[in-house]
Amino acid sequence: MQKLKKKHALVLRHVPVTLYTCLLFFLILFTAAFISFSSLWSTVSTTNTKPTTKTVANQTLVANVPSREETIKQSSTLLNCSRGNQTICSSDYPTTTTSETEKNEATCPEYFRWIHEDLKPWKEKGISREMVENAKKTAHFRLVVKNGKGYVENYRESIQTRSVFTIWGILQLLRRYPGKVADMEMMFDCNDKPVVPVGLYDGPNVAGPGPGPPPVFGYCVDRWTRDIVFPDWSFWGWPEINIRPWEHVLKEIKKGNEKVKWVDREPYAYWKGNPYTAATRLDFLNCNVSTDHDWNLRIFTQDWIQESKQGFNNSNLADQCTYRYKVYIEGYGWSVSEKYILACDSPTLFVKPRYYDFFTRSLQPLQHYWPIKENDKCKSIKHAVDWGNNNNQKVQEIGKAGSKFVHEELKMDYIYDYMFHLLNEYAKLLKFEPKVPEGAVELCPESMACARSYSVEKEFMSESMVREPSTKDPCSLPPPFEPMSLRIFYATKQNLINRVERWENEYWRNYQ
Repeated sequence: MQKLKKKHALVLRHVPVTLYTCLLFFLILFTAAFISFSSLWSTVSTTNTKPTTKTVANQTLVANVPSREETIKQSSTLLNCSRGNQTICSSDYPTTTTSETEKNEATCPEYFRWIHEDLKPWKEKGISREMVENAKKTAHFRLVVKNGKGYVENYRESIQTRSVFTIWGILQLLRRYPGKVADMEMMFDCNDKPVVPVGLYDGPNVAGPGPGPPPVFGYCVDRWTRDIVFPDWSFWGWPEINIRPWEHVLKEIKKGNEKVKWVDREPYAYWKGNPYTAATRLDFLNCNVSTDHDWNLRIFTQDWIQESKQGFNNSNLADQCTYRYKVYIEGYGWSVSEKYILACDSPTLFVKPRYYDFFTRSLQPLQHYWPIKENDKCKSIKHAVDWGNNNNQKVQEIGKAGSKFVHEELKMDYIYDYMFHLLNEYAKLLKFEPKVPEGAVELCPESMACARSYSVEKEFMSESMVREPSTKDPCSLPPPFEPMSLRIFYATKQNLINRVERWENEYWRNYQ
């Protein structure tokens, strides 16, 4: 550790009283002006503004994300919580675009193509109101966009604040691109697993034409379901386990990556979490180091209740990039931990997943991650770690590629653009005029954040709030997959997994 440099105090000696008074007066004026300017700058800064930089002694310094203490101080002003009635939405923020925006020449990342695949079941016949109403059976809320404003009709409580922060994220989209999100109605299910089975509403075994599958938005999908995949709530914060909004966490993890070089990290695989959510995780516990076996894996059980009592001192994601490899394994269903694990430069060992969120469908084995067998985890992980420790350059390339994908193609700019294109493409399929249900609540920062009794929720909303409209258009949506290109993609993925399994089988045949 570096030794802290001693601070040297400035001592004013033999300064006349009048001169000292003048100096003090000007110092107070300068400080007040600086504070005023800082407050103004923080108010007008936007989510898509480039970080402020300055060069000092040939080093480029990037302005840091505001500290949590600074955010708390700003929250009441940014959220207009000082107004009398906090349930009435302010009319200060625009709901239409009043100025010309800069054309965006960039094409969106490849994973945006899955938008077309997710909406394909309704492409031919469209979406009727009956289909939407059928989705109410499992939905936690209905969200309506009408004339640039958002409205929500809640049906049931979600786990923790999933629905709250999902709705908050959609509100930020409307603030980022005011008036550009088409009128629409959507039903959202906030649970861990998809709920719309393939073949239940169409196909050869269904009698009659039927209304078609209900369009249900959720966080993940598998090969047997037709839910519409949407970015999860934690991009705007997860207060219950103290995970800040994604934009801040991503920068913290990037700094954490720089603390320990890959070659100096612990030469094992690392996993930390709650193992009691699924049988596959309980089985996974058998892979931890013991007196009988060392499978090159170090498992740390996370007790979130105990951790919350201790102030989350041992759960900082930026401090978990100290092992050469990290493991992703599903729990009860899909796990939100995916993006945090991939963000480290350490290669991710993916235990064969069943579920996919909106971005991981485009990841390829041996390029972005290393595949692990689900039915023989321990041996598979040991082989992966031994192979990586003997092929440093190649395995570091995999870790860097996975991390680069997350840091560059999963920025909040792209999260909002994905939501923008998904909802607008979805709106094109509606065969009815969207309407605001009686009793629905208008969405705005005041109604959502100011009355929150849990201060961390309000804090995270303040951190993730879009301050002003984007001056730039969204990236361009890439075209749908050609059937042949999609078959090639799946075949390539399976061939790469098969290659790893051949390596693994040969490893264990020769193992002594």
